Amino acid sequence: MIQLTPGKLWGLRRMADSNGIFKMTAVDQRPPIKQPIAAHLGVDEAPWDQVARFKGMLVETLQAQSTAMLLDPHFAIPHSIDRLSPEKGLIVTLEDSRFKETPGGRLSASIDDWSVAKIKRMGGDAVKVLAWYRPDADPAVNRAQKDYVKEVGEQCARHDIPFLFELLVYPLAADAHQTKDYVELKGKKADDVLASVEEFAKPDYGVDVFKLESPVNAADADGSAGVQAVFDEMGRLAGRPWVMLSAGAGKPEFRTVLEHAFAAGASGFLAGRAIWLDAFRAYPDWDAIRAGLEGGAADYMAEICRLADDHAAGWAAHPCYGPDGARFTPADASFRHGYDDFGH
Repeated sequence: MIQLTPGKLWGLRRMADSNGIFKMTAVDQRPPIKQPIAAHLGVDEAPWDQVARFKGMLVETLQAQSTAMLLDPHFAIPHSIDRLSPEKGLIVTLEDSRFKETPGGRLSASIDDWSVAKIKRMGGDAVKVLAWYRPDADPAVNRAQKDYVKEVGEQCARHDIPFLFELLVYPLAADAHQTKDYVELKGKKADDVLASVEEFAKPDYGVDVFKLESPVNAADADGSAGVQAVFDEMGRLAGRPWVMLSAGAGKPEFRTVLEHAFAAGASGFLAGRAIWLDAFRAYPDWDAIRAGLEGGAADYMAEICRLADDHAAGWAAHPCYGPDGARFTPADASFRHGYDDFGH
């Protein structure tokens, strides 16, 4: 049974609605926004103000329907933190988008000069980390990835802030579908996704909420019993609250993915491109982008929020917390000794 400390309990409550459903929008993407802008302008690096402007627009137009927003330290926080309503949960990305590609696999690292402690100090409600992981990657690479995630989990426990952990499988050098883009791996194996979830569900990593990709390619999530069984197994292996990411899936495909996920016990979503990518394709027409966000993106957000309201499972009632649900019940002695003793 998982016991929650005060900070973790409060942060998880801040990210969800009153029914415990996570309806979270990702604004932390960097390459999927920077690359199209750079390509359109014919430059190697997208101008900071162009990337930040789009992220600010996302905050302004999509926060009303979001229970929390995921912001990055490079663009969204410096440009848009003052636009985010204090009524919304704030999740901050810690990992650098520039991963290290090696012959044996990808290595993750944190953004320079950022840490769990800094995110806690600035008032973040949760720390999000993405780790690329393949069970069949080089053992040394996998050890490094495990050590990195474990260190983040330990720091989140130390600073009493929820750890929201994102897993993505990716192509190795020998794979046919080689890409460095942040997109769903074509031909991914469900066994790789499930084995990754099983590994990081171990208590050593301190994960509070999983942000998971579809265990099958989004286009193959067809509503069938066989696909549902794979989602069910992923939820069982997670063993704690979990939400779905969109990984660049189209709107119809992601909706079907969510139907599978909610039937398997997911507590909501943390999605980005499925919501706003269509609007972003109008770049550099900022008026058209805003119209798309206020129109089609907002409509789709409302649609998947209704789906979550009807079918997602409230996080606080997850079986991992026991029959009484998520709660903090300090012993009198621990309470007298003070907050620093909780969970230690």
